[in-house]
Amino acid sequence: MSRGDATDSDKSVDYTDTELMITRAAQELRNDDTVLVGVGVPNLACNLAKRTHAPDLQMIYESGTVDSNPDALPLSIGDPVLATGARSIVPMYEGFSRYLQGGRVDVGFLGGAQIDKRGNINSTVIGDYGDPTVRLPGSGGACEISSNAHRTLIIAPHQKRRFPESVDFVTSPGYLDGEESREDLGLRGGPEAVITDKAVMAFDDDGELYVETLHPGVTREEVQAATGWEIRFADDVTATPTPDADEIRLIREELDPDGVYTGGGD
Repeated sequence: MSRGDATDSDKSVDYTDTELMITRAAQELRNDDTVLVGVGVPNLACNLAKRTHAPDLQMIYESGTVDSNPDALPLSIGDPVLATGARSIVPMYEGFSRYLQGGRVDVGFLGGAQIDKRGNINSTVIGDYGDPTVRLPGSGGACEISSNAHRTLIIAPHQKRRFPESVDFVTSPGYLDGEESREDLGLRGGPEAVITDKAVMAFDDDGELYVETLHPGVTREEVQAATGWEIRFADDVTATPTPDADEIRLIREELDPDGVYTGGGD
C-alpha cells in the first residue's frame, strides 16, 4: 500500500507501509548500539540507521559476522557479502554464547506468527502443542535473543490472527503472564516496541502493550479491529513520523533497489 502524506521541504514524499516500518525501526536504534540482526526488514532498518543517524552502529549477523558493513543486499544470513569488511568472523556458537549470552548485544529484532498483549512470541505451533492446527518452524535463535538482548524490537503485520490476547505457545518470552518478572527468571531486558503496518506500540510498567503512535491515515478503530483484545491507546497518541526524501532514496536506490524485501524496484 502506498501513502503520500509525508512532506519534506514542501515536496510530497510517497512511501509504502513497509518503508514506513523500516524507517520507524531505524529510529529505534542508537549510534553505539550492537544489534543482532537477520535479513529482510530488520536488515534494511539497521543499514538505514547506519547510513543516517547511527554511523557507529555495529551489526552482528546470526551466521557469525561481527561489525558487518555489507555493500550489497544480503539474501540470507550466510550470504558472503556479510563477510566483506566485517571486523571478524566467528562460529555461530560464539556469536550466541560470547556475544549474546555474554550480554554484549544491545538490540535484537524479532517477528513471529503470534504476538500477545505482553509481547510473548509464538513461532512454534498454532493450536494445541500435542495436536496443532499448524506446526511452525520453531525458535531458531529467537528464544535466545528475547532472553538475552538488552532490548528487543518486534516487527509484524498488524492482523487479528497475529495479535491474540494470549499466544498458543510461548516460543520467545516477552513479559510472560505479568506475574513473574523477567529478572526473577534470569532474563535480560525485554521487548521495547512493536512496529506494525498500522501503528507503533510500546509497553507500560506492567508489561502490557498500548498504542503509542498511529500511522498516517490509520484510525483507532482499524487498529482495534486488527487486535485480539481491547488494546489501550496513549493519552497523547500522535501520528507516526513519516519517512523523509533521503530515507526513501537510500532504501530504493542503495539498500533494496530491486525491491526484494520492500516489494518495489524497477
